[in-house]
Amino acid sequence: MTKDQHAFMKERFDGLVEHLMGAGLFLEQAVEILERGMIERALQLNKSNQSEAAKLLGIHRNTLQRKMVEHRIDGKRPRRKPVAKAVAKKHVRRPRKAS
Repeated sequence: MTKDQHAFMKERFDGLVEHLMGAGLFLEQAVEILERGMIERALQLNKSNQSEAAKLLGIHRNTLQRKMVEHRIDGKRPRRKPVAKAVAKKHVRRPRKAS
């Protein structure tokens, strides 16, 4: 990260801190909002691959899974296609051929 990028990020973050403080949030609540948002975004970027999301966040996969439970984040991958319901076929007896 360059100096300019760092300064830009700090300015934006300081604005966020002011917003959260103005809203009357406690530190624990603000941390929860930030942590949940980062976890959800890391999972989204990695198509719900928890190992890759944990690497992106710089934490162990088990820590990610624990935090997902704490924040009630569902880490399941979205289904590609809806599961078709099994339809029982009626067994139709065919007449036997005479021999």
